[in-house]
Amino acid sequence: MPIHAPTLLTDLKRWVTRFEDDLRQQCKDVPALDARLKAQYKQAKDAGRTAFSYPVWRDGELTQSAVGWVLSCVFVRFLEDNDLLERTYLSGVGENREAADETRAAFFRENRAASDNDYLAHVMSEVGKLPGMADLMDARHNALWNASISPDAAKAFIEFWRRIDPGTGKMAHEFTDPDWDTRFLGDLYQDLSESARKKFALLQTPDFVEEFILDRTLDPAINTFGLKVVRMIDPTCGSGHFLLGGFRRLLALWEKERPDLSDKERAVKALDGVFGVDINPFAVAIARFRLLLAAWRYCGVKRLRSAPDFKVQVLVGQPCSGSSPVARTISLSMG
Repeated sequence: MPIHAPTLLTDLKRWVTRFEDDLRQQCKDVPALDARLKAQYKQAKDAGRTAFSYPVWRDGELTQSAVGWVLSCVFVRFLEDNDLLERTYLSGVGENREAADETRAAFFRENRAASDNDYLAHVMSEVGKLPGMADLMDARHNALWNASISPDAAKAFIEFWRRIDPGTGKMAHEFTDPDWDTRFLGDLYQDLSESARKKFALLQTPDFVEEFILDRTLDPAINTFGLKVVRMIDPTCGSGHFLLGGFRRLLALWEKERPDLSDKERAVKALDGVFGVDINPFAVAIARFRLLLAAWRYCGVKRLRSAPDFKVQVLVGQPCSGSSPVARTISLSMG
C-alpha cells in the first residue's frame, strides 16, 4: 500500500496543533517545565539569539517539540513497516501490529508507574541506540526532549498510528515501500506546521530546479577540480533535496572511479562530499533521515542493527537575532 502523502499531511498537521495546545497546557500544569523554558529563554536573550518576548519565543520552542514528537514517530513507523527494526513499537503491518501490542505491554509490566508519554520516550531512546539514529533521536538533536506531551495525548497518538480504515480494512497509514521513497517527508517539511512555515519560509525545491543547479555547479566543479577534493554544501538545505541529488551524483561517480571499493566504502566517500545546514531543526532531521536511508539502501541494509553507522554532515545553524532566512544558494568548496 503506497504512502498517501496528502492524507498523512492533513492528519499530522492536526496532531501538531493538538500537541502545541497540549504543551502550552503542560506549561501551566507543570511549573518545572515553564521554569526550565524561562531559563533557556534568558540564556538565548542574553546571548542575543532572540529578540522575541518570552511567550512568542516559548510558543516557537513548543512548536519544535510538537513537531519533534510527530516526526520521530513517523521515522519509527517508516522503519517498522519496512522491516528495518527487530522489534515493533507503534504498530507495524499484519502480524507486526500484534507484536507492537506485546512490546508495549512488556514495557508496562516492567514500568508499572509509567504512562504512554514515557513509553514513547522509551521508544525513541531505544531506536536512538541503533546505528545512525543517535543524531536523530538524542536530546542534543531532537526537540521532543525539551517538553513532554501529556499521557493522554501520547495514548491517543499511539491509537492513531494503529487506526484501521473502515472503508478498506487496512491500516490508515502504512509506510511499506520497496524503494524507500522519502519524498513524502518533503511535503511534511513544508506544511506540517503553519507557524514554522511562516517563520522559516519553508518551501520545497522542485526536482527540475535541483537538477538544473547541480548540473551547473557540482558537475563543473568535479570536472575542473576532481572528484577526490570537491565538497558541496547547501546552506539552506531544507528537507534535503539538493543533498540527496548531490549524494546520488557523487555515488555514481565513485562507482566509476573506484569499482574496487565496497558499497559501504563508496557510500562513505559520497556522504563525505555532502554538507548541509539549516536553521530549522526538523528540516535537518528530515534531511539526515533521508540521506541515511539512501546510503543504507545502496548498501543493501536489511536491519538497522547491522547497518553501517554512517555520519551525515547536516547541522542546525543558529540565526542571529532578527535575521530572516537567507536566499537559497549552492556553494562548492575544495579540500
